[in-house]
Amino acid sequence: MIENDYLVSGMSCGHCARSVTEELTALPAVEDVTVHVETGQVTVRSTDALPESAVRAAVEEAGYTYEGLATTV
Repeated sequence: MIENDYLVSGMSCGHCARSVTEELTALPAVEDVTVHVETGQVTVRSTDALPESAVRAAVEEAGYTYEGLATTV
């Protein structure tokens, strides 16, 4: 299982989280999506590596702004 954290801006409620989750879950190999609206962090667990372009497209299709991979300090 591969897990990546992404930053998404523009989300403000549960509906936002559901929209992003729905679009990302539709990607091949995605097993689970967790959205933290407060921080804009989206955790995606997948069986294979996901192209960043596919993640960006899914987030934008949901109506939000893809900011990139989240970095941990």
